[in-house]
Amino acid sequence: MTVSQVRRGNGHIAYEVHGEGPLVVLSHGMGENRGSFRHLVPLLVAAGHRVASVDVRGHGESSVGWPTYAPAEVGADLLAVVRDLDAGPAVLVGSSSSAAAVVFAATDAPELVAGIVQIGAFVGQSKLNPVMRVALALVLRSPQLFGMFHKTLFPVHRPADDAVYRRSMVANLREPGRMAAVRGVVVPVEPHWTARAPQVGQPVLVLMGAKDPDFPDPGAEARAARRLFRTAEARMIEESGHYPHADRPQRTADELLGFLAVCAGA
Repeated sequence: MTVSQVRRGNGHIAYEVHGEGPLVVLSHGMGENRGSFRHLVPLLVAAGHRVASVDVRGHGESSVGWPTYAPAEVGADLLAVVRDLDAGPAVLVGSSSSAAAVVFAATDAPELVAGIVQIGAFVGQSKLNPVMRVALALVLRSPQLFGMFHKTLFPVHRPADDAVYRRSMVANLREPGRMAAVRGVVVPVEPHWTARAPQVGQPVLVLMGAKDPDFPDPGAEARAARRLFRTAEARMIEESGHYPHADRPQRTADELLGFLAVCAGA
């Protein structure tokens, strides 16, 4: 496995590439790393795609100490990867917090983006009671507690290597600056991605785990996201939590491959 880096200001973004064909760029959510897509990548490669899985700034093997972790900047990082590979336009897939980033990328450089996929997108800001606010503050400062929280996001199925991946993820979060990056991801910024969504001219696919515990009604959240875009579809992944690409990779790949075909013909 070869890990590449693209410079961004005083830092770098790490990514790895597999396969040949039309480019798909995968971007993980808060606290994770590119290993989140370890079960999805081989399925997309086998179907004839070149797949770049990215470590979001401050995560994985990307550098720490960024002045901001705003989704607009994460989106710019993804565009930098596409330019570094000289392989656009690409389809960008953003999971959880990165679902916002792909919206900014699509509107900032439409010539580099053939379509976007949001997995587990947050349309609104959750209203937390005081107890939950304290609990969240603790989780965002402790790699161990974050790992425990991460485990709850797989309410139905877990990959066979889930425990191994989580131990690796927690170990990475113990490195200096990593938890500061996790906290940086959740800092509210303007504009919110929902303000940019109507400007997206490319095809959009919204994927949501039907049992995603991050939402009171995952289906309603997916439909709310879909309605923001000009051209979008929302699909539910049954018996799946917040990371369908990890707990239901084949089902997720099936949806993605159908969408990738649409983007290729757009």
